[in-house]
Amino acid sequence: MEKQNSKYRWVVFVSVLLTYLLIVSQRTAPGLISDQLMKDFNITASTIGLLASIQFFAYAGLQIPVGILSDRFGPNYFLVSGAILTGLGTLMYSLATNEVVFLFARLLVGIGDAAIWVNLVLILSQWFKVREFVGLLGIAGMAGSLGFLLATVPFSAWISHSGWRPPFFTTGILLVLCGVLLYFVLIKKPKTMPWNHSVSKKAKKPREKTLILLRRIFSTRQAWAAFFCHFGTVGTYVGFIGSWAVPYGMHAYDLSRSDASQLIMIGLFGSIIGAPLAGWVSSRFDSIKVPYVVVHCMVVISWTSILLFNGKPPYFLMPFIFFLIGFGNGASSLTFAIVRKFFDMKEVGVVSGFANMGGFLSAVLLPSLFGKVLDHFHAAGVLVGYHYGFIIPVLFSLAGLMGGLFIVEKSRAVVQTQVNE
Repeated sequence: MEKQNSKYRWVVFVSVLLTYLLIVSQRTAPGLISDQLMKDFNITASTIGLLASIQFFAYAGLQIPVGILSDRFGPNYFLVSGAILTGLGTLMYSLATNEVVFLFARLLVGIGDAAIWVNLVLILSQWFKVREFVGLLGIAGMAGSLGFLLATVPFSAWISHSGWRPPFFTTGILLVLCGVLLYFVLIKKPKTMPWNHSVSKKAKKPREKTLILLRRIFSTRQAWAAFFCHFGTVGTYVGFIGSWAVPYGMHAYDLSRSDASQLIMIGLFGSIIGAPLAGWVSSRFDSIKVPYVVVHCMVVISWTSILLFNGKPPYFLMPFIFFLIGFGNGASSLTFAIVRKFFDMKEVGVVSGFANMGGFLSAVLLPSLFGKVLDHFHAAGVLVGYHYGFIIPVLFSLAGLMGGLFIVEKSRAVVQTQVNE
């Protein structure tokens, strides 16, 4: 395809990554003000967990439908709509005055966010060659980690300076503008380019019925391996730092909000390093399974170490623990290397959505379950609640390790033969 050789594809790449960076920041930024919302609006820990979970619930629940629709109708309009919806939800969050509005705003953000990653993967696969894809996917993972990083010390300092409403309001405006930018970059401008006309003249191949496609894909070991890999690395990380990480640092170690954000920032540096390094190691050794299993073992050990220290390890260990957990999140880009390597292009959207659903299903469950544990042990003391709460990410990360062990290290042709049997 001519567009895979054009310089314009880099305009697409930068525009998509800028939008992704801002959207990812809004997955976890609300975690910076969890305790403040509890105080100002008399909200319980369980409700704060629900606020985080409802966003990820919408995200996880829409992954497969978005993957199916994007495979059939193309990713461009879905990405534009997702950016605008996320922006509108963030604006509503900044203006909310009660928990019902907060919940609806986070639901809207989750619906918009659901359309982002799957369509980002599809857009990169359309605009870039196969040999460029894995490396650029790692860079996209880095952009996501930078988005998380933006939602730590910088966003925390902004909140401390101006209050929490202006930062969310401004970010909402920027996301709506990103949606407008993507419309011109992905839809308006390409219509005037020569390859658009040549592609439109090609006869469309008949598509497989949706139910048959889903049944065939979801009966494969490789799809479930991708699902559980993401469940163990992404959900535990995103779910925790997006809801309870800052309060945990403040309660367990008497840190200020800014200092707690700095601790989380170390994990984000791990995530930034993990994305490209895992891709390089995988390419270097021509294996996805071995490096990914090692990563999952690191994540399991990290969460388990917190639990074994009764929820409060010596503080000098915490930077190492958060770094390794963040590294695992960054390395989760290998999930989509599995998808691209072992599934046909017409299945990439659906399988990517299924795998991504796994990650954010655990991100749905963890904040809410963690909040219920904290409420249950409230009378015994906050540290007791955190101690038992950490059982949840330990179990979730073990599920991720199981997913890594499920990976079948075979060529696409062999896997496709098994899929079709």
